[in-house]
Amino acid sequence: MRKIKVSAEEQLKELKRGTVDIIPEDELLKKLKKSYEEDKPLIVKFGADPSRPDIHLGHTVILQKLKLLQDFGHEVHFLIGDFTARIGDPSGKSKTRPILTDQEVIENAKTYSQQVAKVLDMEKTKVDFNNDWLGELSPIDMIKIMAKVTISSVLERDDFTKRFKAQEAIYMHEFAYPLMQGYDSVAMDADLELGGTDQTFNLLMGRHLQKAFDKEPQCILTMPILEGTDGVQKMSKSLENYISLEDTPSDMFGKMMSISDDLMLKYYELLCRRSAEEVSELIGEIKSGKKHPMDAKKELAVEIVNYYHPEGTGEEERKKFEDRFAKNKIPDDILTVDVESGEFKVLDFFRDMEFIKSNGEGRRLIKQNAFKLDGKACKEETLDLKSGSEHILKLGKLRMAKIVVK
Repeated sequence: MRKIKVSAEEQLKELKRGTVDIIPEDELLKKLKKSYEEDKPLIVKFGADPSRPDIHLGHTVILQKLKLLQDFGHEVHFLIGDFTARIGDPSGKSKTRPILTDQEVIENAKTYSQQVAKVLDMEKTKVDFNNDWLGELSPIDMIKIMAKVTISSVLERDDFTKRFKAQEAIYMHEFAYPLMQGYDSVAMDADLELGGTDQTFNLLMGRHLQKAFDKEPQCILTMPILEGTDGVQKMSKSLENYISLEDTPSDMFGKMMSISDDLMLKYYELLCRRSAEEVSELIGEIKSGKKHPMDAKKELAVEIVNYYHPEGTGEEERKKFEDRFAKNKIPDDILTVDVESGEFKVLDFFRDMEFIKSNGEGRRLIKQNAFKLDGKACKEETLDLKSGSEHILKLGKLRMAKIVVK
């Protein structure tokens, strides 16, 4: 039975949908043709550093393209950067990232395969760890890799250029990151590597090093960057504007409903498994006023929740949302907590209730008027509570609690 069942031309046509760039496209077509003729799958690489324990929707833009390649019959490798995570990817960063401990990396990596399985067929997915080869490199090996790359070429990166001109510190280990990611492609004999547009330099480094080590260079496929829930910066774990695949259905639905109408259209294009024609028709209905943006956003939230949770969960969350928010109704099963009178630390409470993961996330939401106290926007992080009073605290669309002051 054939492994590769779709023609090279048809594969390329499907791969180009939603893609920013293919470098070089004619070379990828040749690889696909050879793969089809020889019925030999391409080795497809996608890496993620376990800098935080969660994989988010931004990653799924690429994961869905990997699933397409799996369906074509190619060999997908999900690379967990347990070595490179200790360096920290400087891409797009205006300052040096903190170096993670070995234990932090191990803990963060534990759930990656489980989360990726929500998109990829894990029976057809090879999971690799780059410490398996990078951790074995000797100092001489490292020098040989470094000798293949000039400092001037690394300084061409936009983020390094800005920091250099601003006389901001750039540390030597940050120069090492693109080299290590590039060497992954050498060690894996990758034919095709996928990444976001912010990774273009690192992806090209893999191609450069493969040539330098007399190997056939990989092709590169870049996907658009998905903005986070703030609609400004890319979805990022470090910026805490992300929707995790591990979020509860309630949190996932609530975060989807918090995005702007403009961002919703981009989410439809990049996250939904609808055809391009269906998405285009829907966007046309929204822009013409035939479909209300709020209804479209609810449909999107339902779809996303159903992708990553049991089928039907999205519809359940929509009903809860309409009961709690749209109808301005306080649910009968609202979380009720007894608290002491006097000084009340809002962020501590939200963290204890697992409404937020950090104070930074809480402050960002408060700034965005997402915190409501008894139905009114509140920007205070500390409240003075009177004994015998009761209050409704709401964060975002769905996170809600009633406090009873003793």
